[in-house]
Amino acid sequence: MDDERLRSASRRRLNTFQKIRGKEVKTGEFWNVVVITAADASQELVYKQQITKKLERKELPLGVRYHVFADPVGPKIGNGGSTLFALKRLEELYEDKLDDFTVLLIHAGGYSQRLPTASALGKIFTALPLGDPIYQMLELKLAMYVDFPAYMKPGVLVTCADDIEMYSVEETEVIKFDRTGFTALAHPSPLSIGTTHGVFVLEPLEVKDQELEYKLCRNFLHKPSIEKMYEAGAVCRKHNKFPPIQNSGDSSMLDLVYTDSTFYFDRATAKHLLMLLKEIDPISCEIDAYGDFLQALGPDATQEYTKNTANVSKEEARLVQIRKKIFFYLQGTPLNVIALNNSKFYHIGTTQEYLFNLTTDRKLKAELGILSNASRINQISAEEKGVIHCIIQSIVEPGCEIAPGSVIEYSRVGADTSVGANTIISGCFIKGKSMIPANMLMHSLSVKIDNAPAFVTVMFGIEDNLKKTVMSLSDINKLQLFGRNFKDCIEHFGLTVSEELFSGNKSSLSLWSAKLFPACDSLSESASMVLKMQEALHKNSFHHFAKDLKLLSIKEILHHKDVEAMLSFREKLIEEINQLKHTGEIN
Repeated sequence: MDDERLRSASRRRLNTFQKIRGKEVKTGEFWNVVVITAADASQELVYKQQITKKLERKELPLGVRYHVFADPVGPKIGNGGSTLFALKRLEELYEDKLDDFTVLLIHAGGYSQRLPTASALGKIFTALPLGDPIYQMLELKLAMYVDFPAYMKPGVLVTCADDIEMYSVEETEVIKFDRTGFTALAHPSPLSIGTTHGVFVLEPLEVKDQELEYKLCRNFLHKPSIEKMYEAGAVCRKHNKFPPIQNSGDSSMLDLVYTDSTFYFDRATAKHLLMLLKEIDPISCEIDAYGDFLQALGPDATQEYTKNTANVSKEEARLVQIRKKIFFYLQGTPLNVIALNNSKFYHIGTTQEYLFNLTTDRKLKAELGILSNASRINQISAEEKGVIHCIIQSIVEPGCEIAPGSVIEYSRVGADTSVGANTIISGCFIKGKSMIPANMLMHSLSVKIDNAPAFVTVMFGIEDNLKKTVMSLSDINKLQLFGRNFKDCIEHFGLTVSEELFSGNKSSLSLWSAKLFPACDSLSESASMVLKMQEALHKNSFHHFAKDLKLLSIKEILHHKDVEAMLSFREKLIEEINQLKHTGEIN
């Protein structure tokens, strides 16, 4: 990859976006409509609150119609179902005005069980050590796509909340979304990446030594095996003027595939999708906007994929039937591909990806201008100490030792505190001289229980799988907490393994529903409590909760979350940081 060109292109887009933050945008200069999807009405309200505050602080372009649309009550419908219902809501609001509108649709539903620090406020509002005021994923998305609306016919661009696309094109070229049907961005990737993404079968197959190519996609493969990629003709042999993206026997030649990220469809196709919704509503299963829509497109598409449920997390009775209807409606629709030959695709949807991309990946840091220090106090910079960590909108008092690979966001850390490597601290108030172990996620949340305010801090191991479920207590040892046997941890906390230890469905037990975390009267006390739990494990001793303490699962915490209190804590912290900047007490 030509990293210098990626860096230059990204900085230009960031600068362009910075100039329109907080200003009224002209017609054609930016999106007419920006839509964020939410999993339910509660999440919709949380997102709306944050967008309102962003607009008040003039952190977003003004004059744009920002909307949050919750999925309908009932079964999960996936990002494909969310796309269809978002189109329906837009039609109800704007009708024929949509014939002239460019729409950005960002899928941000779900509860981020693989990155719990984003569960309460949403992945699209994940903070980044970038920009002033600090960017969240929403601002970065808007910045990276800032060039698109001017060269887009009315229609919808669909993207997800937890990925970053970096790309460059020649100065004389622009990315145009002006063709009928679907148009997808495609990124050259190793075959191993193709097995976990969508892969395009393109024509022509040869790859030119240029940054931008427009191609026709004959077929779209969803998470194919390497054998399937070769069999379908998706693998390209590339003689590349850019450095190779993977090791190969010949440094100038490599096998690659083009993988998916973001796609567009025009206004006529949007109307066609609305006809499809009428046919399949009510939706009773998860539809994938990528796997289920794109696999129906292109001249070589067949119905074979409709019966393949290998990549479906939960097979529903109607899934195959709905896929066949999608295929019927979309068959023959063109799938155009914009091949971005000098591009990269980053994902930050898991704890490991989040830590790696913000602390370890020097290329992303250089390309975006990511800072190790985005507002903190009295702390030697990471670069000076040869340490790579990331501190965002936090007050870290003197004498603290922050180990490599750790991220601290929206937190106050007391003096002489030690933070272990590869640890995430979010929303916390940690007393001085504390010891935070390595490889941990520590996240504090405000809640209201019976209208009384309280605070809860959750702590998990970075490798813990919060989505893993067991069907009965007899299988409870299949769960791992802090990388250790779940039952062993519970005993050290003075708790008993029983069905009462879990909230919700008793036939689906998980770390997500385990009632382990005490509701406390103060933010600092809640952090101290989970650190005492960790200390008991470390010393192989026992920690007994007071009998009157209410223990909550993260599932229950999110149900009782007090968004206003969490946002207020952040705002007060940022206000204090800004004041300290003016007095020169912050570096």
